[in-house]
Amino acid sequence: MSAELKDMENKQSVFSKLKQGLSKTGGMLSAVFSRPERVDEEFFDELEEAMIVADMGYDTVEELLKRFKQIVANEKIKERPAAKAVLSSLLADAMRPETPFMEDAQNTVLLIVGVNGVGKTTSIGKLAHHYALAGRKPLIAAADTFRAAAAEQLTVWAQRADVPIVKHGEGADPAAVVFDAIASFKAKKRDLLLCDTAGRLHNKKNLMNELEKIRRVIARELPDARVESLLVLDATTGQNALLQAKAFDESTGLTGILLTKLDGTAKGGVAVAVKKELGLPVRFVGVGEGIGDLQPFDPDAFAEAIL
Repeated sequence: MSAELKDMENKQSVFSKLKQGLSKTGGMLSAVFSRPERVDEEFFDELEEAMIVADMGYDTVEELLKRFKQIVANEKIKERPAAKAVLSSLLADAMRPETPFMEDAQNTVLLIVGVNGVGKTTSIGKLAHHYALAGRKPLIAAADTFRAAAAEQLTVWAQRADVPIVKHGEGADPAAVVFDAIASFKAKKRDLLLCDTAGRLHNKKNLMNELEKIRRVIARELPDARVESLLVLDATTGQNALLQAKAFDESTGLTGILLTKLDGTAKGGVAVAVKKELGLPVRFVGVGEGIGDLQPFDPDAFAEAIL
């Protein structure tokens, strides 16, 4: 089987898992459009409720519905299937990034942040696998020195992805780990540095200061590198994810979101909310436990799946 065919089959499998995961929140949305009744005020009320339940956020829902109603009225749409296509397009556009991600960047640092339990460490291993398959040369910095056995867990993922890793002992200075990782990064002529960080509660100021110290080390030692700061969010946390994103963005200057656990009881509408309310695009989505179950975010496929 050719590499292209394998890639196509993998993408189809990921989309299938995405639809399955979003079915619990997309269920109400799809039900609104599946009924034979025509587009009327009752339809709009039902749709508003379904979008809020899907965790798109009240402000985001109000803005999207206003635009949706305008298009439906202007185009004189009376049937729900045609209205569904309009909303799918609006949702996809609402989630579409305005800026490219790592485009043509020779040296890139992905700083991965997030609170405990969101799937951050496993996501780094999956990112390493994804980029190694794409022809990049990743190296992992195990800068989560706070959680017991975090480096060992990440080492297992690094071995599965066949990617080198730099780590220190438990309790070591995370910035020192990043410093040594950058030295190895240069010596081994790698082109992508994936930095794990300790799972942080977003109200712990000293831990946020630690993240800022890591960023200073990166800026000093790799001044020409492109730095992307991705926040890992658990899709099942819904609107609480917005609070986390706001706090981390203030301290680390986030450039995107990695949304995990969309194969579970996902509240997938948060992907719309973080982009509309905070301007942070989703860059990757996780839809399973396998090493290949993390994929670049496709707003059109996501909008189709959630509806």
